[in-house]
Amino acid sequence: MNLNKKQIQYLKGLAHSLKPVVLLGSNGLTEAVIAEIDYALNHHELIKVKIPTDDREVKQLIIDAIVRETEATKVQTIGKTLVLYRQSEEKKIAIPKM
Repeated sequence: MNLNKKQIQYLKGLAHSLKPVVLLGSNGLTEAVIAEIDYALNHHELIKVKIPTDDREVKQLIIDAIVRETEATKVQTIGKTLVLYRQSEEKKIAIPKM
């Protein structure tokens, strides 16, 4: 799903008060973590994921893999926190039109 600037700004505002619902552990990005992110996206639509690494290249590879595997849209990355959005069938978040 492609989002325009207005929609991304709206989602950033909604995500501001959220706490991370998925934290990557010492094992990194496993199938179980992908499944948990997928479940959280189905349930919430907009989530934060904490990626505990200081290496920018590794962090970007993890983000790319998460976005690819979950078919979600990256809203933003702040430090070690990734904000993801994927619309569910119930459409819990009404994002502004283009």
